[in-house]
Amino acid sequence: MSLAAAAALVVTLVGCAGTGTGSVVDADGIHELPTGVKFDYQLGGSYAPPSGVEIVTRDSTSKPAAGLYNICYINGFQTQSEDKAFWLTKHPTLVLRGSNGQPIHDPGWPDEMILDVSTPAKRAAIAVVMDKTIDLCKAKGFNAVEFDNLDSYSRSDKLFILADDIAEAKLLVAHAHADRLAAGQKNTPELGSRGRKVIHFDFAVAEECYRYDECASYTRVYGTRVLDIEYTDDLRGTFASACASKSIPAMTILRDVDLVTPSSKHYVYQSC
Repeated sequence: MSLAAAAALVVTLVGCAGTGTGSVVDADGIHELPTGVKFDYQLGGSYAPPSGVEIVTRDSTSKPAAGLYNICYINGFQTQSEDKAFWLTKHPTLVLRGSNGQPIHDPGWPDEMILDVSTPAKRAAIAVVMDKTIDLCKAKGFNAVEFDNLDSYSRSDKLFILADDIAEAKLLVAHAHADRLAAGQKNTPELGSRGRKVIHFDFAVAEECYRYDECASYTRVYGTRVLDIEYTDDLRGTFASACASKSIPAMTILRDVDLVTPSSKHYVYQSC
């Protein structure tokens, strides 16, 4: 679904019943991330969660899983492959460009263009677009959002810095909280306490923090509200040894790198 279509769909979905969840609701009406439970990471396609799972992350184009705590994935700092035309035609000045005038792409995900968060005006304009997707997540009944590619500064050819990504993140998190959605920091361990104290993230989603020995960077800030996904293609040791480590978050899973559904022979899901 394109961002333009998502914006139109918000009007239709507003008022739908939210998902059921046993999570604690704070004074601002935000459902806090449950702790000490199993979760699943379903960005490659939605499916019935494994038995015992209480938290599920799905893409913003998907529907939440009924009765569970649902996190809505948003690519907050880069474009999705299906949205390239939208950004290039509707918001061409918000796409980061090199000295040759061409869009700068993520080398690891070459279909994704990096958004230009280098100035306050551009950050505000990007947030206006992303806010529509946040509103869609709320309307669908998600309990929380996570914003991916917060570390886009590291792929920006030094055209902006981490402080610019932090300033953009503050705008996105403020809107999520206004929508009464919890907001999750995605990766970027170099944030340290700024993730919670400056941006006001509520929890963290880490990929391969055990593999890269980064888990403490998240748990020092968020305590037990950390979700970690390790991947089969680059696992350090065995998953059993990972789960036995004192450094790993209690809520850690092993997934196949493409996050496929159980219908694929490549599907892997294990939980500590």
